[in-house]
Amino acid sequence: MENLKVWLRKNTSTTILTVLFLIVLVNKDAKAWLMRQVASTGILNSRISEAKEIHNALPKASYADFTVKNENGTVINFSDLQGKVVFINFWASWCPPCRAEFPSVQKFYNQYKKSPDMVFLTVNLDDNPDLGKSYLQEKGFTVPFLVPSGKIPEGLYSGSLPTTVVLDKKGVIRLHHKGLADYSKQSFYRQIDHLLKEKS
Repeated sequence: MENLKVWLRKNTSTTILTVLFLIVLVNKDAKAWLMRQVASTGILNSRISEAKEIHNALPKASYADFTVKNENGTVINFSDLQGKVVFINFWASWCPPCRAEFPSVQKFYNQYKKSPDMVFLTVNLDDNPDLGKSYLQEKGFTVPFLVPSGKIPEGLYSGSLPTTVVLDKKGVIRLHHKGLADYSKQSFYRQIDHLLKEKS
């Protein structure tokens, strides 16, 4: 026992780092916190493409029939969103990168939720939607809780969580980002403002 105490005194920093590593390894919120610190630098963010840069945009017809539904069972069809900037975020409560970016998604939502030309589709992909609802309630998030009501087109989501897509007012994909990002940056808001000023 004495040898262990001596070793711990000599290796305090190693012991602390090992304990922190183990906490991050097993705790989803700790993982999310660490990822959030990395995301907050902005190095993981993608940029919204200029319209002239779009060469391989997904044809609108391939996702115009995609629908989601809210907690009340009301169905939202993509074809009804023409003339709006649409922010789509595919997420799940068990996904640490989703948890890491969700505070920034909430801040972004708070910033633009009153804009008549902006639509938020935060689409939960938990096998059991109640887990997603519980997560939002536990954390105090107020973003719309939506689930797919049909097959998700591959052009929007191909299996990576989180995945974020931004459509312009013409329904063209201007951002398609797989993985963690920070959506509470002023640089991102400026890009969204630019999209909101574009004509449909």
